[in-house]
Amino acid sequence: MAGLVVSGTQVSYIGQDCREIPEHLGRDCGHFAKRLDLSFNLLRSLEGLSAFGSLEELILDNNLLGNDLVLPGLPRLHTLTLNKNQISDLECLLDHLAKVTPALEYLSLLGNVACPNELVSLEKDEEDYKRYRCFVLHKLPNLKFLDARKVTRQEREEALVRGSFMKVVKPKADLEVKNEYNFVKPRCEWERSTNFSSRASSDRVTASPEHHYTPLPSASRDLTNHRGVLGKCRYVYYGKNSEGNRFIRDDQL
Repeated sequence: MAGLVVSGTQVSYIGQDCREIPEHLGRDCGHFAKRLDLSFNLLRSLEGLSAFGSLEELILDNNLLGNDLVLPGLPRLHTLTLNKNQISDLECLLDHLAKVTPALEYLSLLGNVACPNELVSLEKDEEDYKRYRCFVLHKLPNLKFLDARKVTRQEREEALVRGSFMKVVKPKADLEVKNEYNFVKPRCEWERSTNFSSRASSDRVTASPEHHYTPLPSASRDLTNHRGVLGKCRYVYYGKNSEGNRFIRDDQL
């Protein structure tokens, strides 16, 4: 078969633009293959992989696999690479791998949205990647290698203590609502804007013409009888990667 390379127990079917695993591939090679390389194809599904029950290494780089990825039970699989696919739901993938690949020791997810680094987005940095590694090791504690790095003892200990807190939660699409102008916003932003509008309207009604406009709530305007005010803002500055303070001299403090 064109494109098929077999060397002992190693089977390669690379760059054939196949959208699914060919049936004859599993029929002819599934009973002896221990290493299967299906890189540089157009795979969206791994249906047919169940014929390779003795796999120890599976290479699926540069395909179109997404969050609906389903692997059969592969009890001997110790190496899995999914670099440069379309996986964005990290927790879903890790929960699935924990069930079907109990012997997994090497995992690589570089080039996926689920793996936050500069290969995916320039907005990500080393701290994002460290949190990602911590969460992955929390879910898959038996890993020895993650992406291109060996798992260290310190990482393993940190994952044991803090790994469960490293999950990144994003707003869901079903929480979006439409405002009166039919612009879609996340519900949290819509509620904040609605509450702000109602408070602003109330302040305009209670304020007399003699008072100048102020953005502060009415309860905090009296200088002799004021209270602390707690509010929310859309943008939060964490000072991340900032070097602004290095230009401030002691005599300016």
